[in-house]
Amino acid sequence: MPSPTAVQITLTDDERAALEAWTSRRKTAQALALRARIVLAAAGQLTNREIAALEGVSPPTVTKWRNRFAERRLEGLLDEPRPGRPRTISDADVEAVVVKTLESAPRDATHWSTRSMAREVGIAPDSVMRIWHAFGLQPHRQERFKLSKDPQLIEKVHDICGLYLNPPERAVVLAVDEKSQIQALDRTAPTFPMLPGTPERATHDYERNGTTSLYAALNIQSGEVIGSLHARHRAVEFLKFLKTIDQNVPEHLDVHLVLDNASSHKTPKIRAWLAAHPRFVLHFTPTSSSWINLVERWFGELTTKLLKRGQHRSVRQLNAEIRDWIDTWNENPHPYVWTKTADQILDSIKRYCQRINRTTH
Repeated sequence: MPSPTAVQITLTDDERAALEAWTSRRKTAQALALRARIVLAAAGQLTNREIAALEGVSPPTVTKWRNRFAERRLEGLLDEPRPGRPRTISDADVEAVVVKTLESAPRDATHWSTRSMAREVGIAPDSVMRIWHAFGLQPHRQERFKLSKDPQLIEKVHDICGLYLNPPERAVVLAVDEKSQIQALDRTAPTFPMLPGTPERATHDYERNGTTSLYAALNIQSGEVIGSLHARHRAVEFLKFLKTIDQNVPEHLDVHLVLDNASSHKTPKIRAWLAAHPRFVLHFTPTSSSWINLVERWFGELTTKLLKRGQHRSVRQLNAEIRDWIDTWNENPHPYVWTKTADQILDSIKRYCQRINRTTH
């Protein structure tokens, strides 16, 4: 028997625009995008078999949506309402939850919980949770921030980002800082090892066995770290660390140091030593801006991988493990790749300040 003739599809300009929008919008459901492509192809005089091969579906599927569009136009491509329980949460309920979450707080707490909000608006806690999830609201969370008030913020951000993104030739760029008061902590009872279904367990209390301070210089190009441990963190120790850097960096290279504004970095002895070693150039980060110093990222790895769960009965043991960890790192170092330009960072700070001003007025 001859195959039935496919229904002819002719589109108006508005219909074509709507169908093309459905196929290109990222948030369009994939099923709807497929149906729109089928209809557009049908309007392009392709046969059902050609469309099926192009979209990877069966010919009956093409026939179904081609006919549905011919009968009901754009509405025919939308999913029909499914049987089930009628909606119980009205738009007014949703609006009330969102507005109260953003603009008020309960009398007995600083923020809403699902149960307190459910009691307030008269719906189930699960419904409150779904509404919060849909609007990206998380009343239980609070993030902290600190904005730099450095009058030279713009100049310093441009200077340091320029070093990261375009390091000078015949020079090494080192991100320098000290991690002070690292405690040698030992648990008051043995730690139970991890078992299937049970995580490692350690006592919440501990014994303090002294502290140490680590000076570190991260080579932003190679990822290698120069480290030095001291009992204290004064200008005297910082000067010793500068001498350590001087010994570890080849003489023919200039040395650019990115570091913070600690007073121990600017004493007369430090200035005198730097004047006698002109290959050292200091680049100070803006105040309250440790995030721009790449060595802080390395300190984070040291804390996570060694210090946070480590147990040390003495400062000597702690120092030995830190030195071993640095040696292991330098066997296969990896640099941290800085991607943000100074303008991108400053634009982000600007937008955040504008949000704060809108919130407080």
